[in-house]
Amino acid sequence: MMTLTQEISLAEAQGRRVGWRGWAALVVLMLPVLLVSVDNTVLSFALPSIALDLEPTSTQQLWIIDAYPLVLAGLLVTMGTLGDRFGRRRMLLIGATGFAAVSALAAFAPSAEWLIAARAAMGVFGAMLMPSTLSLLRSIFTDRDQRRLAIAVWAAMFSAGSALGPIVGGLLLEHFSWGSVFLMAVPVLVPLLILAPILVPESRDPKPGRIDPLSIALSMATMIPVVYGIKELAVHGPGLGAWLPVAGGIGFGILFVRRQLRASAPMLDMRLFRQGTFSGALAVNLLSVIALVGFLYFVAQHLQLVVGLSPMMAGLALVPGLAMMIVSGLAVVPIAKRWPARLVVPTALIFSLAGYVAVAFATGSGSLAALVAAFVSLGIGIGAAETVSNELVLASAPPAKAGAASAVSETAYELGAVLGTTVLGGILTALYRTNLVIPDGVPDAAAAASEETLAGAIHAADLLGGAAGEALRDAAAHAFDAGVTVTALIGAGLVVLAGVVAATTLGGSRQKS
Repeated sequence: MMTLTQEISLAEAQGRRVGWRGWAALVVLMLPVLLVSVDNTVLSFALPSIALDLEPTSTQQLWIIDAYPLVLAGLLVTMGTLGDRFGRRRMLLIGATGFAAVSALAAFAPSAEWLIAARAAMGVFGAMLMPSTLSLLRSIFTDRDQRRLAIAVWAAMFSAGSALGPIVGGLLLEHFSWGSVFLMAVPVLVPLLILAPILVPESRDPKPGRIDPLSIALSMATMIPVVYGIKELAVHGPGLGAWLPVAGGIGFGILFVRRQLRASAPMLDMRLFRQGTFSGALAVNLLSVIALVGFLYFVAQHLQLVVGLSPMMAGLALVPGLAMMIVSGLAVVPIAKRWPARLVVPTALIFSLAGYVAVAFATGSGSLAALVAAFVSLGIGIGAAETVSNELVLASAPPAKAGAASAVSETAYELGAVLGTTVLGGILTALYRTNLVIPDGVPDAAAAASEETLAGAIHAADLLGGAAGEALRDAAAHAFDAGVTVTALIGAGLVVLAGVVAATTLGGSRQKS
């Protein structure tokens, strides 16, 4: 019986370069990636309209946002493993059909409850889409040089979608109702359903394990409570409502791992994690996404609420940094061929470190150009690091386990996105409240609203007007930017940690000519 390393080496040795059909398949597979990445940012722009139309409670409004990522995170590993067994293209087509149909239902939701249910269903089908796209790339591009470029394009589509989200959202909501942000899934996914059966070859694990309902239940019982607990911790602070779900999720996670280790045909091959490169690349992915999403969280607020840009203009201000993320992700491909990842990734992350340090000073200075430049620097590093680390995740797993490996990578991405918003966002919120000094003459109701969020302070300042309103606005902006300075330095620490992990775990992964 071959070892995991021998399986990977044999697969790489048998790699063949693809022709035009392989690259055409890549274009088709980028459609769901672009859609999901746009969906991550566009909903926040539709929430005000949704709130006016459906009148959800504050709890329902949170669930409109959270239902999708919670279900998605809980099912990624399961769907990736099912794709290995039943066919990754089949899972992709089922996911695309379901996602388009449920998105159309969400667009015409008559109530908040209906919309929450639709968002949860979108999470189910979204979990089928994402691991399938990345694992199919692994089976299509067996030549490692071509696979690096394909994964760079895959990562670039995530960045492009993030950039397009605010712009697309602004354009749609300017001319149509909030349902349009859901309906856009239909014209994007219909070409996928037509072209994927023609251009994308089917692939699966030739020796799949049996379906294990208990392992599926344990994987969901691990991820959903952990993600929910982290969100509760950030929104409501430490308490039983946050710690109990996290503790429960960790407990179920231990049971899941023990079951996989004892099973003759496990749902998730735990041998993957014995590969230092696989685990190290996952850690770099997780830390990089936390740093990126956390940065976007507070920079978006600064641009809209402190600088005073509209949502669309704030999105346009972020485009240069996101564009450089795409460029660096593509430019690193030939570099990664010549130099080992343990040097390439830490070097790239130096740019991200510089961006985080720069933003600590750019927000306080009020310079929009300095803030844009800081994000450009951050984007250069994150784009290159994500391309290399994502490729290493797939290269470290045998082709038969591509679905499971892709699902683990996607889970790290989703968890990083949650942590970026909740942990760094929670720290920023706490620092903002600590630093805020309410000026004299501000009514108690306005002061209470101001102490909740920066948005509440700006709204209260607009209602007050005059000298009191201006003083409140200045105090809130100062408190927020002071919090950004500390939070940015914490983000810089995460980037340093990612660089250290890369330097110590990603050795020996250079592709030899």
